[in-house]
Amino acid sequence: MVLYQIGPELSLVDHCTEGQVLVLLTSQELSQHPELKCLEGVLQHTPLARDARVCKAEARRDCLCGTIVTPRYTKEGERIAFGYMLTASVVVICDDSGAAYALIKRLGREKRWQENGPGRLFYEFLELLIYRDLHHLEEMEDQLAQMEDRGLSGELDGFNAQVSRLRKEAAAWFRYYDQLDDVACELEENENGFFSTNETRLFHMLEKRLGRLRNEAQLLREYCLQVRELFQAEIDIRQNRIMKILTIVTTIFLPLSLLAGWYGMNFTGMPELTWKYGYPTVIAVSILVVTVCLWIMKKKKFW
Repeated sequence: MVLYQIGPELSLVDHCTEGQVLVLLTSQELSQHPELKCLEGVLQHTPLARDARVCKAEARRDCLCGTIVTPRYTKEGERIAFGYMLTASVVVICDDSGAAYALIKRLGREKRWQENGPGRLFYEFLELLIYRDLHHLEEMEDQLAQMEDRGLSGELDGFNAQVSRLRKEAAAWFRYYDQLDDVACELEENENGFFSTNETRLFHMLEKRLGRLRNEAQLLREYCLQVRELFQAEIDIRQNRIMKILTIVTTIFLPLSLLAGWYGMNFTGMPELTWKYGYPTVIAVSILVVTVCLWIMKKKKFW
């Protein structure tokens, strides 16, 4: 468990003191019900990070609590998710991945705020959480553009699997921003009166930014569908080419099949059966038929 005193700077403290405090702890530590004088009666409302499934915010009588689940994972493959609880003087963040601790340390180094307060601190925490998301969405768009170029050039190996992966990722980011936007709306409403007017204005700005990111994620989802349709169109074109070749071959050999069937009847009285030049004549007729068929198809621009 890590404790910070909230002020113009974030200062590490050994125990929960009077004033405004930030508490960072894990799900295991939270499940052991630590005794903190500044959090008597409200700490139990903090959700466990390991139980988080969606982004949500719930206003209770004495606090505002909820969870945040991001589409990101740590280098070890652990999902980045938080449980949080806010009061007028305390911020509690439950995190098992270590991501929250890294973000808070960065906030302490950058000294982003002039005024102290849990609302401003939590706003800066959420802002830092989505700080590089637009860059990540642009990288996904670049990947889709490269895949589109590959599809147009006929390189379709592994194409469908990559598009499906990006489509699922874009859908996950869209759900994330949609849910986080609801969280920002709940914070902006300030039902408990924990936040100042300036802090509610900041949450309104956060809501607008999340709306823009959600729109970007929606555009990515639509782009994925367009690229997938391109893939399907290229597959259809390839199949049409194969069917065209098979149709041409079938059309050419159909008259030859007729000749083979005609002269394969072996009826008595067929003059070609005993004619000295019967076999060469059939060969010549077959070559002539193939040549005429190819000439007609070329003239009709069948290929």
